[in-house]
Amino acid sequence: MKSDFATTRLIALLGRATPVALMLMAVASPCHAQYKVVGPDGKVTYTDRTPAPSDGKVTSLSTRGGAAAGDAALPLELRQAAARYPVTLYVMAGACDPCESARQLLRQRGIPVSEKQVQSPEDSEALERLSGGRDAPTLTIGSQTLRGLAPEVWNSYLDAAGYPRESRLPASYQYPPATPVTERREASAARPAPARPVPQADPDAAAAPRTPANASGIKF
Repeated sequence: MKSDFATTRLIALLGRATPVALMLMAVASPCHAQYKVVGPDGKVTYTDRTPAPSDGKVTSLSTRGGAAAGDAALPLELRQAAARYPVTLYVMAGACDPCESARQLLRQRGIPVSEKQVQSPEDSEALERLSGGRDAPTLTIGSQTLRGLAPEVWNSYLDAAGYPRESRLPASYQYPPATPVTERREASAARPAPARPVPQADPDAAAAPRTPANASGIKF
């Protein structure tokens, strides 16, 4: 009887729930998911099925619904902002004073940022497709793209995304190493070269007299 009463009471409460309350309940549901996926457009989704690599940036969640070790160490406010509006910094490889200034701005504010470097023509083309230009540095906050270093503009967008104004990163936090904008170059370098066909011996050529090697030592 007590169980039936509790069920009836819950149904009645849900019937009077406002749309805002229902939305908050839906947001809380990812605590049972196993993966968090940040799509190319910055949209965050949660799922208990293994996502494909093309779905976006995938973070494995623990059985309690928390983020993996890297994200779990972040304060709640910072972790929520990073999940909703992940930050990526695009810079040039090598010496680049504006790129270094942008990097320091984000780190002094304590923004957990992923860094992408333009290291090849393919990277430049990918950056242009992403942002509409080849400016360095370029910052993305969720689906928002900011070309060129503009501290006031960058900070205003970070404020709007909910990032704290002062660093709240744990002392043990380590920024991930920079990676190329595209992985095409690395994949092609890792791919083994196709095997060359072995020429078949010609029985007639074996019977023919051999031509002496030329003086240069080059073999044809």
